[in-house]
Amino acid sequence: MSSIHEVSHPLILHHLSRLRDKATPPDEFRTLIHRLAVLLAYEATQDLLLAPKTIETPLVTMTGSTLAQRIGLVPILRAGLGMIDPVLNLIPTAEVWHLGLYRDEATAQPVEYYSKLPQTQPVDVALVLDPMLATGGSAHLAIETLQRWGVSNIKVLSVIASRTGIELIASQHSDVQVYVCAVDPELNSRKFIVPGLGDAGDRIFNTVRQHE
Repeated sequence: MSSIHEVSHPLILHHLSRLRDKATPPDEFRTLIHRLAVLLAYEATQDLLLAPKTIETPLVTMTGSTLAQRIGLVPILRAGLGMIDPVLNLIPTAEVWHLGLYRDEATAQPVEYYSKLPQTQPVDVALVLDPMLATGGSAHLAIETLQRWGVSNIKVLSVIASRTGIELIASQHSDVQVYVCAVDPELNSRKFIVPGLGDAGDRIFNTVRQHE
C-alpha cells in the first residue's frame, strides 16, 4: 500500500507511548496531540509546490520561495479540532474548513451533520485531520465530500489507525495519501482501536464519563 505512510521516528514513539497511557491528563494529552500533529504535517507536506519570490535581506536581494498552492485543513469534528492549531502554525496561510461527522452507535457507521464547504473554488491540497482512523468510515465520507467539492490532492493525517481503517482507505481511495504514527492490529466489538488510546475526543476535551 504505497499510499500509506507510517511515520517512524524516536520522538513519535516516545510521545505516542505517553499519549496511549490512560493516566495521562487532558492538558498533557492535548500537548502530545499537538506535537504529533506537527511531525505528521511535516512529513505530509514535503511535496507541496513552491514559486520563486524576490526578497530583500538586510544585505542583498535574493530569490526565495513561497507556497504556490491553496491548502485547506479539514478537521473532522470534534476530535480533529485538536490538530488544527499545530498545523496552522506551520501553514499560517492555510484555510480551515470543518466537517462534522459522528458515529452511529448502533451501526458504527459515520453520519454527516455539518459541512460548510463552498460550492466553488476548491483548495489545491486538503489535509484531513482526525486523530483516530478506526473503521475508516469517517475518513472515507470526508474524502468523498472533498472530491465532490473538486479537490484532487487529499491527504489524511491520523495519529493512530487500525489495520481495518487503513485497508478501507487504500482500497477505496488509492490516490489518497495517509500519514499515521501507528497502525494498530484490530478493533474491538465497539469499533474502538486496540490497543489504541480510547476516545480521542473525550480525552482532548476532558469529557470522559467517570464510570467508563
